[in-house]
Amino acid sequence: MNIGFISYLFAFIAYTALTGLLITSWRGRSLGRLLILASSFSALWAGVSALSALTLITFPGILQLLELGRDTFWCLFLLKSVQSNSSQKIDGLISITPINLFSTFLAIASVITVLIPLLATLTANSSLISRDATLGIWVAFNIIALLLLEQLFRNSTKEQRWAIKHLCIGIGCIFAYDFFMFADALLFKQLNLALWNARGIVNGLMVPLIAISVARNPKWSLDIYVSRNVVFQSITLMGAGIYLLVMASAGYYIRFYGGSWGSTLQIAFLSGTGALLLIILFSGTIRAKVRVFLSKHFFNYKYDYREEWLRFTQTLADTDDEVPVRVVRAMSALVNSTGGSLWIKRDTGQYEFNCNLNMPDPILRITPKDDPLCNFLEKDQWLIDLDEYKRNPDLYSGFISPSWLTVIPNAWLVVPLLFKAKIFGFIIISRSQSQQSINWEDRDLLKMAGQQAASHLAQHLSEKALTQARQFEAFNRLSAYVVHDLKNILAQQSLIVSNSEKHKHKPEFVDDVIETVRNSVKRMTNLMEQMKSGMRGHSSQQIDLNSLLSEVSTAYATRKPIPKLNPIQKKMFVHADKEQLATVFGHIIQNAQDATPDDGHVIIGVSLVAGEALVEISDDGCGMDPEFIKKRLFHPFDSTKGLTGMGIGVYESREYIRSLNGEINVKSTPGEGSVFCITLPAIESIE
Repeated sequence: MNIGFISYLFAFIAYTALTGLLITSWRGRSLGRLLILASSFSALWAGVSALSALTLITFPGILQLLELGRDTFWCLFLLKSVQSNSSQKIDGLISITPINLFSTFLAIASVITVLIPLLATLTANSSLISRDATLGIWVAFNIIALLLLEQLFRNSTKEQRWAIKHLCIGIGCIFAYDFFMFADALLFKQLNLALWNARGIVNGLMVPLIAISVARNPKWSLDIYVSRNVVFQSITLMGAGIYLLVMASAGYYIRFYGGSWGSTLQIAFLSGTGALLLIILFSGTIRAKVRVFLSKHFFNYKYDYREEWLRFTQTLADTDDEVPVRVVRAMSALVNSTGGSLWIKRDTGQYEFNCNLNMPDPILRITPKDDPLCNFLEKDQWLIDLDEYKRNPDLYSGFISPSWLTVIPNAWLVVPLLFKAKIFGFIIISRSQSQQSINWEDRDLLKMAGQQAASHLAQHLSEKALTQARQFEAFNRLSAYVVHDLKNILAQQSLIVSNSEKHKHKPEFVDDVIETVRNSVKRMTNLMEQMKSGMRGHSSQQIDLNSLLSEVSTAYATRKPIPKLNPIQKKMFVHADKEQLATVFGHIIQNAQDATPDDGHVIIGVSLVAGEALVEISDDGCGMDPEFIKKRLFHPFDSTKGLTGMGIGVYESREYIRSLNGEINVKSTPGEGSVFCITLPAIESIE
């Protein structure tokens, strides 16, 4: 058996197959052209080497020319790749530009080319000298190739290294082997026949590594496609063959050292290992894992993830439907389906049907706590392919399809929605008309998209709950304001009742009673309107501030100390709701009266400061300390009046003033009194 012929024939077949794949997938880029030429010359070199091993070709110049062409185009390909990445440096000391490398490369190639015809004509002694020189040049040639590989890998980014690492390993092994072989020949003055014969096998074994890098690198405009089934079957056969060889070797060892039991143990061992091989080959789980491994690490991805994610995000951001419906549409579109139904987990642990798209309503709208589907999703968080489950239930250990799920027409996939590593809900996707099955990549995409969809749904439900909470908050606040106003009206009515026996015969008292009742009726009517509309106050209008303060001070003149108004000489106008602004001033005046003895003073001052109306309501009552002003005065439901106060009057006053782009500030000293400063934007009269 001619080992050299078989070795180089193997390399010839490998490079011929690679060249055919490269030619059929070439897209016109220069890097692809150089790669095709390098592979073609490698195939020719291997073929001629195989024929030389049979002594069918005896002229050594042809073989060296082809080897020169092979190495030349591999180096040109590496040089072009280095040039396309960036300018190169070796350890920051020796600068290597593509021009310098190319010039050096051409010089060496020229020397080798000139020496080829000389080797055939020199005498025996000079032939030895020329052979040593030629071997030295080939060694230098391989060093340059390895240097180019090192520079290519060093100056590549992390993403680029993922694409070229197999190429660097493959070509690096080829040139490293040649370097070792020629260096050995230069050292021992003769070519090692074993190294030469093994050279073809080494070169052929590197072809799959080169093909992987070509498939991973789109810059070369080569799109190699090898059937996943072909690769899977080939790997299976190779694995089975390796397994049988190892087991046969182990069986031979047992027979050789087993003594009288050797043959028996060998037969038993080989039978057991054969049965184990059959179990492995027919195991659906192991075969599925091998398929996934091969697809993940040796093939291009099925999806353009950028396009898929943009489309998915755009569907979620659409405004045509409600958020849950958009989630169902986006998820089902990933596997070319047109519909599905969404279930969301409740606080009780049950799952409630939320919405559907192009799918009938389920019979069961709320799952029981012990539902097998929900329990399986909670435990394993797996995507369920119902077709696969029917074919091979063992793949979904512990899962039993509930009856309500089996009666849903066209139910295909159950996709869990994970939020914070927990099940938030799940989507049942209807069967696709164009896609009959899913693989590991579909599963990964659906699971990843499910996490994004769950976050989107959680945000939607949180916003919905927040909106409801705000509605209840607004209603509760309105109720508190209404109760506060009712308390003030009740206080006025109580004052009338308490003074009626003493002053009922006085005409002035009767007039005050009628005016108070009229005011109470008016305020009650406004309260009823507020309860109906859910809004406090009316639209803003232009208000004469002096006139409003005069009305408010007159209304509170029935209590002591009587408020004193110091109006500004000219008219001053503000934009506000008259009734609410009057309530603010009235509340502050009333608090000042409550804090001041009857012989004290409550003074209302009005001024114009920097285009703003300033109303100061001062008293010489008990005053407040800074801690109380900071932590309690403007806080709702915090009152110093015991059960008779609600603690929202000052808070409500400040909130309304702030809504008018104004502010309330307080200056107070315990035992000396307080000053409330209300600032409002002043406007010119539009009358």
